[in-house]
Amino acid sequence: MTARAPSRPVGTVTRGTTNPNRLRRMDRWIAATHGAELRRAAEPVAVDLGYGAAPWTAVELLGRLRTVAPRTRMVGVEIEPARVAAARPYEREGLVFRHGGFEIPVAGRPMLVRAANVLRQYEEGEVAAVWERLCARLAPAGGGSRGGLLVEGTCDEIGRRHVWVALGPEGPRTVTFATRLGSLERPSDLAERLPKALIHRNVPGEPVHAFLRDFDRAWAAAAPYASYGARQRWIRAVRDLTADWPVTDGPVRWRQGEVTVAWEALAPVR
Repeated sequence: MTARAPSRPVGTVTRGTTNPNRLRRMDRWIAATHGAELRRAAEPVAVDLGYGAAPWTAVELLGRLRTVAPRTRMVGVEIEPARVAAARPYEREGLVFRHGGFEIPVAGRPMLVRAANVLRQYEEGEVAAVWERLCARLAPAGGGSRGGLLVEGTCDEIGRRHVWVALGPEGPRTVTFATRLGSLERPSDLAERLPKALIHRNVPGEPVHAFLRDFDRAWAAAAPYASYGARQRWIRAVRDLTADWPVTDGPVRWRQGEVTVAWEALAPVR
């Protein structure tokens, strides 16, 4: 895989904190929902943008994607040169590391860009421009394909709670809330992990605030199902949510402690 000509990376250095298995929920969702697109692609290239001080997330994502799309190739991209140098010993067939930023220094247009815990350290007003730039680098739609996928979101330090936005070449599509159900007191606990585009909008009058309020109410109403376990309570609460919110997935994903909602329903009020 030939990288683009060297240029000044676009972006700023982030803290770079990472832990093994931290992004497992996001990885599994990507494999389940985008695996078919990767399998069909002539060049199934995925990018782990801003993988941090250690390369674990890129290594793990490649392994999970190859269970559903064996030809997938992974490029880990970091804006801090020392982190790239530290990751190079982990390179192998289908896995390389590059110095770069939001310009995505890879040849062609990738089928997947995953940017986890990157934009949280930027200002809210910068998010739209970064999204636009990254979406423009995705493989285009056409020929029965919806094109590449950008997954951008935030999780806690050990990956118990995670919220991400999925975007295609055309822009934002969905928002996914994912959690380890045994650690959850109420759905609104996920508010602290909202991505940068939404975290400052969890206030009255904003759709995401209304969604989390309704989710908490559905969770409370589903309390009798707790005797069957947190999973059954979550499934019942999400099922009730579908009466008023455009939930785009179904019980197979709900059982994983996930729920995905159309972006338009949660998009910030301008």
